Amino acid sequence: MTTAFSMAPLFRHSIGFDRFNDLFESALRNNDAGSSYPPYNVEKHGDDQYRIVVAAAGFQDEDLELQVERGVLTVSGGKRERSAESVTYLHQGIAQRGFKLSFRLADHIEVKAASLLNGLLNIDLVRIVPEEAKAKRIPIASQKPALQS
Repeated sequence: MTTAFSMAPLFRHSIGFDRFNDLFESALRNNDAGSSYPPYNVEKHGDDQYRIVVAAAGFQDEDLELQVERGVLTVSGGKRERSAESVTYLHQGIAQRGFKLSFRLADHIEVKAASLLNGLLNIDLVRIVPEEAKAKRIPIASQKPALQS
């Protein structure tokens, strides 16, 4: 039995960012498969500004990699090399296993910046529509009927 549900009602008023629905559906599929690590948020900060926030506790900026290829943003994190000192954990609740998250970006969405602050990886996205892809107003010419002589 599947627990999937349609996200279509949420996107009825989304203009120009329709493929963002794919991101949510992909996230739902990933959660069904049990791969919800690390948790993340997708935020909308304006008509053309978005942010993905990934909880990357225990990772440093050199442990993380961002890559965009063919409209897919891939965020991956790898384990650091352990230091020479041996540590015995009495309880290890901070997961530092490697991960890979993929996000399909809508048309004209570009990664503007990325920063790691307080264990949160913030990826800022912006929608930049080129002039040729913007809607254009077409003037309607009116013609006077020809006079009969």
